[in-house]
Amino acid sequence: MTNITNNVLYTGVTNDLIRRIYEHKFHNGSHFTHKYKTTKLVYYEILNSANEAINREKQIKNLVRRKKITLINQLNSNWNDLYQEINM
Repeated sequence: MTNITNNVLYTGVTNDLIRRIYEHKFHNGSHFTHKYKTTKLVYYEILNSANEAINREKQIKNLVRRKKITLINQLNSNWNDLYQEINM
């Protein structure tokens, strides 16, 4: 997730991506997401288990910003909001 200017990056894990993005968009999430207005989904991965997702979240959170940006650019080079893509 990022904000409208793409300068804040937020990484999280959820078992319901559509619900969680909705919470971000309407500021019903964590203090961080509300404070920094991270409302734009620019990258996501679907994994097979909660443990796998948690481990991947930890990997991504430990990346330096430059590598996070590279990861996003590989999937979504224009940094479009992918919420509509998954909410169909």
